[in-house]
Amino acid sequence: MSNILLVTSSPRGSDSLSTKVATDLAEKLAAKAANNGIIHRDLGSEPVPHLDTVSTNAIRKAPADRSADEAVAADYSDKLVAELLAADTVILATGLINFNIYSTLKSWIDNVARAGHTFKYTETGPQGLATGKKVYIVLSSGGVYSEGPAAPMNHAVPYLKTVLGFMGMTDVEVIYVEGLAFGPEAAEKAIATAQAKVQEFSEAA
Repeated sequence: MSNILLVTSSPRGSDSLSTKVATDLAEKLAAKAANNGIIHRDLGSEPVPHLDTVSTNAIRKAPADRSADEAVAADYSDKLVAELLAADTVILATGLINFNIYSTLKSWIDNVARAGHTFKYTETGPQGLATGKKVYIVLSSGGVYSEGPAAPMNHAVPYLKTVLGFMGMTDVEVIYVEGLAFGPEAAEKAIATAQAKVQEFSEAA
């Protein structure tokens, strides 16, 4: 059995191409075995709250020292962490907005990147604890940011690879759905290219 965690973050609902491509990939991977399962975190419709005073204090305290509100916040974060740790495959979908990821996805990361849970500090430096996972990033954008003159403005993929690696997830593939603003033909080509990648990765898994 393989557990697949699908995290989508676009606020565009059914119009979101990052969500469509990521969902297609999750379903193809799940179909490879009858007992594979998908857990879908749709941050576009049910966003993870940004860290505030209560949640920040909650994850830094021992359970016995938490207030009632802090206990609720910690339980919520613990559930997100548990979903990540239980996953064999993680699929993260986002649009490129202001050269980075959606804030909803960043908030999810802020909840799951927790010392003592998904990473720890040792005498030789930080060590990731969320290891042994295959990760796919699906990134959609109006322009072309995988290569060419705009590539240095793509802070989404470098950031995601950095924070994922910090938590121990280093086996990462990226599917770009890009150039969508360059007209219907370019958009059609971008979608076809992404779908080909989905097929390639699903067959290789």
